[in-house]
Amino acid sequence: MPPQLVDTHCHLNFHRYDKDRDAVLKRAHDAGVERIIIPAIDLPSCAEVLQLAEAQPGLFAAVGIHPNSSRNFHASSIDRLRELAAHPKVVAIGEIGLDYHWDKSPKAMQATALEQQLELAAELALPVIIHNREASEDVIETLANWTTTVGASLQGRLGVLHSFSASAEIAKRATDLGFYLGFTGPLTFKNASELREIARETLIEQLLIETDGPFLSPMPYRGKRNEPAWVCHINDRLAELHGMTAEQMARQTTANAETLFALSQSDKAC
Repeated sequence: MPPQLVDTHCHLNFHRYDKDRDAVLKRAHDAGVERIIIPAIDLPSCAEVLQLAEAQPGLFAAVGIHPNSSRNFHASSIDRLRELAAHPKVVAIGEIGLDYHWDKSPKAMQATALEQQLELAAELALPVIIHNREASEDVIETLANWTTTVGASLQGRLGVLHSFSASAEIAKRATDLGFYLGFTGPLTFKNASELREIARETLIEQLLIETDGPFLSPMPYRGKRNEPAWVCHINDRLAELHGMTAEQMARQTTANAETLFALSQSDKAC
């Protein structure tokens, strides 16, 4: 029987899963993936992820506006997110952050959207799922300022820097603030020795596994559509890096996900 796993970040609502979503979930369950968190990227996708999360007990949602979707961000967006976040299957605000790689939204608008969504997360005592692409310094500075404002209910469960790909210095600054690091397929790539060293140096209590499906498939599936069943390869590589068995690491990463996202052990089975 495979160890129980949590895929803490998969875009199951994306069209690339439309033709075989049920089969994808069946393969995930057969691989031991009992819970999946589905993050939104804009207001329309918030409705999509909530619809999926309502369909099965092991699926959960995060609501938020991705930096690349923040061009038309408005104060009313926060009001709508507040309403959506009241749903019992919402476990986080996300995916939010900064992205300086693509030129899809002005940096100032990205910053406004991030800061206001962080304020909402603090208000609602929900952890955050942070996207960071080529914006590490601004992301960490913003998060550092935010952590001084959150209440006791979020201490120990601030959020995760998902699909971590920044430097060792950023990793340390993030984990020192109390954030988790989420690792994805690149951890298994041949040329990812620096990323593996970061994962090795991260405390096991701050590790999360995720696919970021349909993107970033791990070896040996690189180049194919990613899916939750393959999150086991991330877990296995983390176990190897920390000198643990796959079962031991699965118990740890699952416990970490349960702590961060306040998941109930009884609410399983994709």
